[in-house]
Amino acid sequence: MTKRTSAKYKIDRRMGENIWGRAKSPINKREYGPGQHGQRRKGKLSDFGTQLRAKQKLKGYYGDLTEKQFRKIYGEAERVRGDTGEMLIGLLERRLDAVVYRAKLVPTIFAARQFVNHGHVTVNGRRVNIASYRVKEGDVIEVRQKSKQLAIVLEAVALTERDVPDYLEVDHNKMVVTFVRTPGLSDVPYPVQMEPNLVVEYYAKN
Repeated sequence: MTKRTSAKYKIDRRMGENIWGRAKSPINKREYGPGQHGQRRKGKLSDFGTQLRAKQKLKGYYGDLTEKQFRKIYGEAERVRGDTGEMLIGLLERRLDAVVYRAKLVPTIFAARQFVNHGHVTVNGRRVNIASYRVKEGDVIEVRQKSKQLAIVLEAVALTERDVPDYLEVDHNKMVVTFVRTPGLSDVPYPVQMEPNLVVEYYAKN
């Protein structure tokens, strides 16, 4: 088991929130953090601590991206005219693994990354195996024919704990997704509050 894969079970507890809204999240049973010091009383976070936590929560939500990956995406958002926080969310939601997860083709964002990496997905008819591939408005994402009967796909489609957002058009019978438009923060169905404005403040100071 890789470090990142094993880390996903601790992310919820480290943040103290069920950030994916999963029924099996450990935070549903134990609200304290992981490790031997997890049950210590938490002090009030400083401004820096609050900003750092907002960054770590957003970074963790998209599959525990590395700091280098996340900083690069933030840098791109910063260069675009407009609200940097909104741009950051839009860029994160345009990742191919995020689209596959949002469309309920797989149960978790970690499964989405692996699903794409293993070549189970096409974009506009072409096989793409890069999870960070950035889709564009109007792109059509489809599960490859030989992969449509995989148990992980059939189970994900049947899940009732997540809804497909309206910036995607999904046909679960054909396993086809159309990326309609780039969403803003208010469009994204996060189970917990995300605060990209605090991420902007964090990077502005560090």
